[in-house]
Amino acid sequence: MLAFLPSAVVRLAAAAALAFALTPAFAEPAPEGTVDMAKVLQPGPLKELEFGDPNGLPIVEYASLTCPHCATWDRDVFPQLKAQYIDAGKVHFIFREFSRNALDVAAFVLARCEGDDKTMATINLLFATQDKWAFVDNPLEGLIAALRPTGMSHDQAMACLKDQTKADAMNKLVDAAEKDVKVQGTPTFVIDGKVYGGELSMDDLNAILKPLVK
Repeated sequence: MLAFLPSAVVRLAAAAALAFALTPAFAEPAPEGTVDMAKVLQPGPLKELEFGDPNGLPIVEYASLTCPHCATWDRDVFPQLKAQYIDAGKVHFIFREFSRNALDVAAFVLARCEGDDKTMATINLLFATQDKWAFVDNPLEGLIAALRPTGMSHDQAMACLKDQTKADAMNKLVDAAEKDVKVQGTPTFVIDGKVYGGELSMDDLNAILKPLVK
């Protein structure tokens, strides 16, 4: 019985129990680096794609539409983040386009051509249908077909893709992300001046955010 254990063992067991009780269920993931958050939040060449209270804690995501990890995060984790933190006014979420290839540029340009109020919904649609256009024999035609539910015709899509101004803006967004944040892959998140690469689970986000927001 515990009463007959040597006192040193009892103290050790008590200390271990206390340490276990004080250890968070999920530790905060280690950031890849730090950045000047004020510089990151400076507006770019396009209207920000943002959600939530502007006074909330800023989270910036850099993502690629041809990135499977980004599509998975958008489908599985973002709705939880939105419900728990964005809709509650605790987080101000900003999505930034980070094009890894010409198809990304085309997809983001087409999403922007839908109009600022529809761009994010179009991006979500393209993430949800990524396997039907990003990894097929004729991805451009697949991309245009994926946008049919939005009402964009083939002719409208082709005309939109000739908008060099939007394409140039996409390249400027990448240049700024690489220079200011050192983005190397997608998704990448910037939270409270810390840079996190790769998919962050909801457990990861809770570990990061709970000490920062009420």
